[in-house]
Amino acid sequence: MRCPFCGSENSQVKDSRPSDENSAIRRRRICSDCGGRFTTFERVQLRDLIVVKKSGRKVPFNRDKLSRSIEVALRKRPIEPERIERLVTGLVRQLESSGETEITSAEIGELVIAALRELDPIAFVRFASVYRDFRDAGDFQSVLRELASDGGGGREAGDDFRDSDDNAIDKKF
Repeated sequence: MRCPFCGSENSQVKDSRPSDENSAIRRRRICSDCGGRFTTFERVQLRDLIVVKKSGRKVPFNRDKLSRSIEVALRKRPIEPERIERLVTGLVRQLESSGETEITSAEIGELVIAALRELDPIAFVRFASVYRDFRDAGDFQSVLRELASDGGGGREAGDDFRDSDDNAIDKKF
């Protein structure tokens, strides 16, 4: 394993233990050349996945990119990092077990949206606003109505996100 500090390929494993509900092995390493300490994770990969972008371009699937986009949507939300990691692991397993080696970015996006909808409605709206390329407030309103009609977001269906004067928020702006 190459040292992230000096680039040397001489490192020793000092400690190994399972992590992420036994879906990965965490290894603490030390560089023999510079003495730097770092951690690596080893995960089982069922198959190499290829993501087909909207443009038709094909790129290798990147778990870290998926994880970062979910973490951005969940930023400053009261969700434990372990739950986020379980969510990412579950999504990756779902993609790998689909039997397909090429997966469209749209399929991945819809899986993430469905998972975030169940986990946290605010993160769902954040992710959807980027993924579905919202252009104006009406796009947000339609997603909020969709959440309300499904009983999500802690509001009753049909509540229509009204304020205390019973005026719809969209009428105020």
